[in-house]
Amino acid sequence: MSEGRSIPLFPAAGAIALRFAPLWPLSLLGARLTSALARRHPALFARLGDQADKVFLIDPTDLPLVFVLKPRHARPELVARRRDELVAWDARIAGPLAALIGLVHGVYDGDALFFSRDLAIEGDTAAVVALRNAIDNEELDLVREASALFGPLENLAAAPAQKLAEAIGSISGAPLTRVGTGRFE
Repeated sequence: MSEGRSIPLFPAAGAIALRFAPLWPLSLLGARLTSALARRHPALFARLGDQADKVFLIDPTDLPLVFVLKPRHARPELVARRRDELVAWDARIAGPLAALIGLVHGVYDGDALFFSRDLAIEGDTAAVVALRNAIDNEELDLVREASALFGPLENLAAAPAQKLAEAIGSISGAPLTRVGTGRFE
């Protein structure tokens, strides 16, 4: 736990539904999102240096799936896989989905989550530290990045996406957007 906050868990009914849902839509979204991140934030992947060739297993422990991140400079990739699939990885980052998203948004402190055992790190810790530093440096907001996927309609999508994320976040307690940065200017 971090800063006295309780880490909310993904609803059990949603996790059960995801067990039977096809993963290709999440993988397609992951491909589009990483491609857009590479265009919009080239320093994110460049900052990783040699660690960009590593394979990261992002493991939301409250979901029946995992994400395989290959942050290569030329073509980064994020793919959803079933939890029971064997996946080769160099580094594993595991914790509740809300904690993982909160790390991206700067809501939770990674060290505090690690020492409270809300976050587990295995494998190449230098790669994990490099990824964490690269993400922290870019101050990403996943709602803003998802809105950018709408291309020329980004500004139309941004406000409703922000309001939806804030509403879901207030109900679930999950930090679905970055706090403390300007809204979609």
